[in-house]
Amino acid sequence: MWPYHPELLARPVPRYTSYPTAAEFTTELGNKDYEAALDSLPSGTGISFYVHIPFCKEICFYCGCNTGRANRNDRVMTYVEALEAEISTLSARVGGRLRIDRLAFGGGSPNALDPITFVRLTDHILTSFAAATPEISIELDPRTLTPGWADILGRIGATRASLGVQTFAPHVQKAIGRIQPHEMIVKAVHELRANGISSLNFDLMYGLPLQTGDDLEQTIATALKLSPDRVALFGYAHMPHLVKRQRQINDADLPGQEMRFAMAKAGYRQLVDAGMEAIGFDHFATPEDSLAATARAGKLRRNFQGFTDDTAEVLRGVGASAISQLPGLIVQNEKNNGRYRMRSIAGLLPTACGVVRDDDDCLRGGIIEDLLCGRTADLHGVRFNGEQLRPFVDAGMCILQGPTLKIAHQGLPYARAIAACFDRHRAQQPNRFSNAI
Repeated sequence: MWPYHPELLARPVPRYTSYPTAAEFTTELGNKDYEAALDSLPSGTGISFYVHIPFCKEICFYCGCNTGRANRNDRVMTYVEALEAEISTLSARVGGRLRIDRLAFGGGSPNALDPITFVRLTDHILTSFAAATPEISIELDPRTLTPGWADILGRIGATRASLGVQTFAPHVQKAIGRIQPHEMIVKAVHELRANGISSLNFDLMYGLPLQTGDDLEQTIATALKLSPDRVALFGYAHMPHLVKRQRQINDADLPGQEMRFAMAKAGYRQLVDAGMEAIGFDHFATPEDSLAATARAGKLRRNFQGFTDDTAEVLRGVGASAISQLPGLIVQNEKNNGRYRMRSIAGLLPTACGVVRDDDDCLRGGIIEDLLCGRTADLHGVRFNGEQLRPFVDAGMCILQGPTLKIAHQGLPYARAIAACFDRHRAQQPNRFSNAI
C-alpha cells in the first residue's frame, strides 16, 4: 500500500496546522497590528473560539503541549481569573460584532478545572459575545473525568468530545506515565454518550516507547469496539531537547523510523478495513460523521486543531500560548502563565508574537492546505524548488501535471514532506520539527 522511501522522510518538517508556521512568529508584530486587524473585521463575522486550559492533574512523559500540573487550586483559579479578564477585554473591543459559531476547549485538560468553575467560564464567554447556539467541543482526560462532568457537558449543550486514549497496552501506558485501565475508558464513553456527545474522537498514538506492532493492533481493535465517530492516529514526536518531560523516556525504548512507518501503515489499513474513512494522513471518521462528509465534498480544512470541517476564516484563541488567525495575520499569546496573567489582569490583550501573512503566504498556505487535504493544488503564481519536489514525483508519491499537483494515495505518509517544498520560510532547522512519519 505504502512504499517505504527513508530518504524522502529524512528531513524533519512542520505539521502545517498554519502557514506560516509558529517557527516564523516574531515579536516584531505588535498589539497595534493585531488590534487593527480585529477592528477591520466586518460586523456579524462568524468565528471559531478556542479556550486554552494549560493544566493537567497528572503530567504524561510524552506530552509536548503547553501544560503544567494542577496541583494548587490558587494557581488554577488565578489563571481562570486572568482568562476571564482577557475575554472581557476582547469583548469590549469586538464582542457585539463577532459571532461565535464554534467554541472549543483544549489544553492541557479542560477537566482539570472543577465543573463549577468550568460552567462559570463558559457562561462568561457566551454572555460576552454573540453566541446563541455555538457548536461546543472539548478535549478530556479520562483519568480525571470525575462524576458530574458528563452531566455538565450535557447541560451546556456540548456535542463533541475528544478523549486522550493513546494506548490500551498497560506496559506502554507505564512507559509514558499515563495509566488508564480499559474500564475507565469504557465508563467515560458511556457517560459522554448518555449526556449528548454525538461525535466522539479517540486520540491514539504510534511510535511510543516499548510499543510493538501487535500493541498498536490490539489498541485499535479495542478502540473500535467502543464505536468512536473519529480517530486521530498520531506519531509520537520525541524531542527531549525541547520538551524536558520527555527525558523520562529512554531513547533506546523507541521504535526506529522503519518500524514507525510500518505502524502508521498497519494502523491506517486496520481503521479503513473497519469501515472508517481516511481524512488526510492521520484522521479517520465514520462515513456518517460530518468530517467524512466534508472530505468527500472536497471542503476539508486544516487549522490549529488538525483536519476539520470548520469553515471559519477567523479563529480566536484565548489563554496562555493560544494562537489566533485572522485573514492577514497570525498571533500568539504569551506562553508563560505569569506574564500572561499580568497582561490580562491589566486589561491588555496578551499577544506576544506573530506573523503578517502577505499575498505570497496566503497563496502558499492555500497550496499546502489543498495538498494535505487531498485536493489538487493549482501552482500558478508560486515559485518553488523543482529539484526538491522532483524525488517525490519520480517515486510516484505525487502527480505533477502542468501547473497542478496532487498527492497520490501511496504518497500519504510523505504529505508533510511534499508540502514543505512550497514553504519559502523553511530553513534547515532539524531540531525544531518532528519526523514526517
